[in-house]
Amino acid sequence: MSAQPKKPANLTVRADLLEEARARKINLSQTLENALAAELKKRREAEWLEQNKAAIEAYNRHIERDGLWSDGLRLF
Repeated sequence: MSAQPKKPANLTVRADLLEEARARKINLSQTLENALAAELKKRREAEWLEQNKAAIEAYNRHIERDGLWSDGLRLF
């Protein structure tokens, strides 16, 4: 994956957290980037599940009613 361009952002952080992070030499930009990426992934997944809820429920009903196509092929 190629590096994405970066943009400056102004934000506020609790003073105690900022002081401790600086004392521990935590890269604030990278930490925020990682946290944002994780939160966005979680929200995209939740949105996808909501958008596809009806199809997932219909598929589950179909499987309950008719079983899997491979049920007759199982050897165990």
